[in-house]
Amino acid sequence: MKLNCIVVDDSSIQRMIITKLVNESTLLNLVGDFANAFEAKNCINNNPIDLIFLDIEMPLINGFDLLDGLKKKPQIIFITAKSDYAMKAFDYEATDFLQKPISKERFIKAIKKASELHILRNEIHEDAGESIVIKSNLKKLKIFVSKIKWVEAYGDYIKIVTDDESHLVLSTMKNFEKELPLNKFIRVHKSYIINLDRVEKFNSKFAEIGNTKIPLSRNKKEEIVKAIEKA
Repeated sequence: MKLNCIVVDDSSIQRMIITKLVNESTLLNLVGDFANAFEAKNCINNNPIDLIFLDIEMPLINGFDLLDGLKKKPQIIFITAKSDYAMKAFDYEATDFLQKPISKERFIKAIKKASELHILRNEIHEDAGESIVIKSNLKKLKIFVSKIKWVEAYGDYIKIVTDDESHLVLSTMKNFEKELPLNKFIRVHKSYIINLDRVEKFNSKFAEIGNTKIPLSRNKKEEIVKAIEKA
């Protein structure tokens, strides 16, 4: 599982160095790189970001101020030229603290730590998360609802699309909808139910989950906005 990450540093040279290291890693997926906290915050609020490579000393809004303004904080690997910030960085529960200039070996060690922590947190979340039992291919399976991306009508069946695979279940959309938590899922079309936490963007016609565009029934945009605000 790759970690979605961004790089935030006002130095174009440093951003180039870090993004090169990120792109060389099989554990990371670069969503974007930003020269200031304003652009970075907008990206974090609109995309599922797991990890931020964050400079501290930046104009107008520094790295700590950026984190203070986030409702949900991804993992943080601070990157700075000054070791003086190390103690404060760990007050922010930083995953690691890298001092410039960054060595490739030290970078690899930091992202390995981030990846292991991400896996551990997901396992803890799943153990405590809601689950449902389905019957697919004559087998009973337990699925964590947090892993369901969307549900699609499929003739006499429904297709449940998760992070790992898809399952065909003999059921109606109406009956299966009753099994899902109302604050996390919404019927957006006669043929689709979506997980609100997985919606990356939407307009009056489609909701996008990853590379998939889910069609919306007419006048569903306002209902989705309200549902997302409550989720």
